[in-house]
Amino acid sequence: MARSLSKPMTSRFPHSLLSLPRRLARVLAAFLLIAGMNAVAASITFEEAPLTIDAATGEFEFQVEIAVSPEQRGLGLMFREDLAEDRGMLFDFGRMQRASMWMRNTYVPLDMLFVDPEGRITQIAADTRPLSDAVIASREPVRAVLELRAGVTAKLGIRPGDRVVHPLFTEP
Repeated sequence: MARSLSKPMTSRFPHSLLSLPRRLARVLAAFLLIAGMNAVAASITFEEAPLTIDAATGEFEFQVEIAVSPEQRGLGLMFREDLAEDRGMLFDFGRMQRASMWMRNTYVPLDMLFVDPEGRITQIAADTRPLSDAVIASREPVRAVLELRAGVTAKLGIRPGDRVVHPLFTEP
């Protein structure tokens, strides 16, 4: 029996079954990518240190991880599922620069405090959106960015002009 040239040859299998191997390959590739990123994340460690915010409403103590290397700053708080209200991460850029942050692979909403070399908070990006690639940038050059759990700055009354006390910053 000859096949007609005007009709395309069709498969006996439903289209969704034919694409199943491709779907599985995509899912497997995504899984391996995430597993690989988590393995890299597990290999990067951070030193911890106490930090105080001297605000008009009082002094507040935090325990923070310090991100100094490009690898540490690149990882930041990615893949963390929780962050206590008295914990955070201090990103040290080593010099004054305009800082650009994002929330890629960050599951916890954060408050980002942009800090000058004397420890003055110059700007706060409150309640940032988890898993977003939107750029959160400083309006002016800063020395560091302090990330805290979202809502902490509002709850404690921390505002621009308040001071972060840590050995990284010079006395005014």
